[in-house]
Amino acid sequence: MALEKKFIEKGIKKNKIEDFFEGEYPRAGYTGCDIRRTPMGVKITIYADKPGLIIGRGGGRINEITEKLEGEFGFENPQIDVQEVEKPELNARIMAKEIKNAIENGANYRRVGRGVLRSIMRRGAAGVEIEISGKLSGARGRTERFQDGYMKSCGEPAKRLVDRWVEHAKTRPGTIGVKVKIMKERPTEGMEEPEEGDEETKAFEMTQERINNIIDSPIKEAKEKLKDVEDHLERKDIEEILEYEMDVKNRKGMVNFLEKMVEEREDE
Repeated sequence: MALEKKFIEKGIKKNKIEDFFEGEYPRAGYTGCDIRRTPMGVKITIYADKPGLIIGRGGGRINEITEKLEGEFGFENPQIDVQEVEKPELNARIMAKEIKNAIENGANYRRVGRGVLRSIMRRGAAGVEIEISGKLSGARGRTERFQDGYMKSCGEPAKRLVDRWVEHAKTRPGTIGVKVKIMKERPTEGMEEPEEGDEETKAFEMTQERINNIIDSPIKEAKEKLKDVEDHLERKDIEEILEYEMDVKNRKGMVNFLEKMVEEREDE
């Protein structure tokens, strides 16, 4: 029983340290810490998107935080190391905070969700799922999902390869939940290689990646890409592209072109 109590107390202390660093560095993109005991004392490695805000000018903030760790948590001779997160776009904690901060500052949740999704996919993620839920518009709560790529929801690959985080944005209508899941790479074990010709026989799907590719192109090129896949598009696909164009680029010529395409499919 004493051993179980020791583990519980250790877990509680770790959570308090996490909350402490969160409060001390709200703008540094803090993502976590690693605590290890050494013959010289305790080594604490802090991971952050902006390590400069933690270190401070001339290392002044490190000395300040060392004194607080000694006083509040009883660490003897804590040695602090600050490491920069190599790819912040692939860190669910950083991305969830980015969405939370943007929503709290009044940004449109659709624009934020889609923009973050695009940033993550461009950085090389295998798949992304973003859920934003609460009173997004109107009096009733609902959930909006933004997803792209490949995602495992269960099993060993999901535990090993999927990074998850949840944040809560405080707004006037109420609290809005933000959940981010990032699959950094595809699992290689147990996956069958697609047979030759499979790609041609697969059903066409208007994914977020395809929409991004169209919207990011110059107007003339974007129109040509739409014409190439026009036979595969349903009216709802075109409406989704139109909505995204209005949210992200809002180019008059492209909006008019898409509105005309929607009108031509009134019967669908």
